[in-house]
Amino acid sequence: MGSGSSEVRVLGKWASPFSNRVELALKLKGVTYEYSEEDLANKSDDLLRYNPVHKKVPILVHNGNPLAESLIIVEYIDETWNNNPLLPQHPYERALARFWAKTLDDKILPALWNACWSDEKGREKATEEAIEALEILQEALKEKRFFGGESIGLVDVAANFIGYWVEILQEIAGLKLLTLEKFPKLYKWSQEFVNHPVIKEGLPPRDQLFAFFKASAKK
Repeated sequence: MGSGSSEVRVLGKWASPFSNRVELALKLKGVTYEYSEEDLANKSDDLLRYNPVHKKVPILVHNGNPLAESLIIVEYIDETWNNNPLLPQHPYERALARFWAKTLDDKILPALWNACWSDEKGREKATEEAIEALEILQEALKEKRFFGGESIGLVDVAANFIGYWVEILQEIAGLKLLTLEKFPKLYKWSQEFVNHPVIKEGLPPRDQLFAFFKASAKK
């Protein structure tokens, strides 16, 4: 299992899907870690020391060596602990998984986030872009159970926002983005994802997340 006795620490934010990715990857690998919740309005000395460039979470500290950016961290975790691989073995399939993980961050997540938080004026266009983004993602899933095939992989972990956060945010915003009627395959994937035993245990409590974003929406 690689360096099981090593020291692993995560600096994160409980409501952040990016921070959550790192925890999910560690849990899927069965790695024990210490978690530190960060107050981003009052950043800790550790956060500023470990990530002086971006000054944000998540940060993984492994044997004293810090790493930032969730997708980079998840790949590092996959390469460090060899059990339950998150990336495919074949170079083309690996490159494809990286492409979709990056596309999620660059195109799909921002579109969905904007739709849920845009004002009345910008909502229609933002919603159209979110629907288009979900169509692209559903196409990538094809007929597979998970993006990683029969087991959860890098793209599934990267899509945690789609699998869990979107359903909560669209309810708060009064939108119907990811629904069984519109996106049957993607919706089915989201149910499989959140009910996977390791994922289920690793996601933040729904009621707390709902209350957190509901309070944010009122500001």
